[in-house]
Amino acid sequence: MRYDVNLSILFTDLPVLERPAAARKAGFDAVEFWWPFAEAVPPTGELDAFEAAVRDAGVRLVGLNFFAGDLPAGDRGLVAWPGREAEFRANVEVAVGLADRLGCRTLNALHGCFPTTPAALENLRHAADVAAEIGATVVVEPLSGAPDHPLRTAADALAVLDAAGRDNLALLADLYHLAVNGDDLDALTAHVDRIGHVQIADAPGRGEPGTGDLDLSGLLAKLDAGGYEGFVGLEYKATVFRDGVPDFDWLFGPKDYA
Repeated sequence: MRYDVNLSILFTDLPVLERPAAARKAGFDAVEFWWPFAEAVPPTGELDAFEAAVRDAGVRLVGLNFFAGDLPAGDRGLVAWPGREAEFRANVEVAVGLADRLGCRTLNALHGCFPTTPAALENLRHAADVAAEIGATVVVEPLSGAPDHPLRTAADALAVLDAAGRDNLALLADLYHLAVNGDDLDALTAHVDRIGHVQIADAPGRGEPGTGDLDLSGLLAKLDAGGYEGFVGLEYKATVFRDGVPDFDWLFGPKDYA
């Protein structure tokens, strides 16, 4: 398995532009981000600075979310948000352009806490069509912790993908969210060919592997045996630190810190 680190949930004590270098120092050569800007269409200078930070760190951006609204306030995406279609589509253009410059080919379109309407499906199709111009895949993610979010299981997300009808739409299988929602994680092996990205955190607690009850190594081994070849994003809340930074001994093995 190839692992990347999600820099919107790890290394958050650092400014965004310092996180790629911190990830590289910790041993990673691939990173992912939620939308790292406050606005759907940020100033050009902010985009350029972010691009430079990733390049200068020598890491690869393998995953990027579209703008999802105010996440701390409870927003969970614009795809299905009535009245924000133009904002979503403007962000798609910017996000795909940024992804293209950095070689990122997986973009996460968070659905939002609204029903899946024909307008929502048109938004997904638009995002998929724009992403297809750079050979990218748009993934759709079931979420936990948001009672009004309609996509809670893999089957929920796959139904939306079927309705949207684009070949470059795929499932983002976040094993933490699916487990918390009571989904059958073993059944994911039947859908490996439709999984565009995998993310992990242990449950309960959303900590690093080994802090909860999930057999993450076993689940990943099944996905690997089933043919999953993509990255596994570490999207957890660190509970173990060494010298003020997350400890990745669980992944890389013990290091000599002397």
